[in-house]
Amino acid sequence: MSSRGLVMWDEAVTGYDFGPSHPMDPVRLALTMGLVRAFGLDREVEVRSAPPAGDSTLRLVHREDYIAAVRGASADPGAADGSYGLGTVDDPAFRGMHEASALIAGQSVAAAEAVWRGEAAHAVNFAGGLHHAMPGGASGFCVYNDAALAIARLLELGAERVAYVDVDVHHGDGVQAAFWDDPRVLTVSLHEHPATLFPQTGWPQETGGAGAEGTAANIALPAGTGDEGWLRAFHATVPELLADFRPQVLVTQHGADTHFEDPLAHLAVSLDAQRAVQESCHRLAHEHAGGRWVALGGGGYAVVDVVPRSWTHLVGIAAHRPVDPAAAVPASWRDEVYARTRQLAPGRMTDGRDGAWQEWDAGYDPADRADQAVLAARRAVFPLRGMLP
Repeated sequence: MSSRGLVMWDEAVTGYDFGPSHPMDPVRLALTMGLVRAFGLDREVEVRSAPPAGDSTLRLVHREDYIAAVRGASADPGAADGSYGLGTVDDPAFRGMHEASALIAGQSVAAAEAVWRGEAAHAVNFAGGLHHAMPGGASGFCVYNDAALAIARLLELGAERVAYVDVDVHHGDGVQAAFWDDPRVLTVSLHEHPATLFPQTGWPQETGGAGAEGTAANIALPAGTGDEGWLRAFHATVPELLADFRPQVLVTQHGADTHFEDPLAHLAVSLDAQRAVQESCHRLAHEHAGGRWVALGGGGYAVVDVVPRSWTHLVGIAAHRPVDPAAAVPASWRDEVYARTRQLAPGRMTDGRDGAWQEWDAGYDPADRADQAVLAARRAVFPLRGMLP
């Protein structure tokens, strides 16, 4: 297996553009790649592009009639009427939508193939992580579910156990749905509680379908949860589940919308905690998956202050060249930010937080709502796997 990291990138992914008033501004992707280059990380990894996913690949997860509907809306956006989730406020149709969506999916599938075949130990597609798309419909800014497609391709290549860990602020509902009845895939989602955030799923009682009981785990955290509770919840669930499941590949989704500056959600997580979880996912891939790690982006709508820094840390970790949190943001990138957005860029690669958290084994606080969420998840899924909650 190659020890070199791989970053999937094609400038054309910025064509995944729902329009100027939509919160999912593709400038976040261009700025992330700009910051990766400003730190010289593009010289520490292989940067590769892949062709768009073809229909046979898309059909690994998506229904044929839905793919046809995306093609139709892509060719004639004005005809999209909300059918299949296309032409809605969340997912407005745009010309070239099929091509841009299939391109992002192709990058994630190629990343998974490269890791499985030993061409790279770790592969990152920060344009991916579009985890809400369903087999038969668009949802939550997501047209094709590249994360689910990457996992389906790994199964097609012969993987018997794939673990998916999603730390986006929103529940990874589309990936969970795609593999609800498949015991070969473990899905773990750490997200804001469904009572306060889209897509209103991801309750702890969602634990997998018939024949796959205990292969879905959902840690639904209360609004306002910050670094300590978020990190504690991750470490109280994910390592034990991965140790039990013994995945051959770890696929992770790193939506940056858990951040306290994100305008669309209500957690209060720092960049430093996000980086700490990225480092933990890297370590867990080596401990439990032979080092095979596919890391994806996801949500994130503080497109200047948060997303590029978070995902640049992710690339650095995957490249085994982590960026020092105390590092100053390169002046060249700050100039790029201003030229593209007329906004001032952040000055350092940290929010200045220490990322402290307390181990679950140190004790459970029954009055703490984050601890209640952890315990609910453990009680729901751990016994199904023969584990003590």
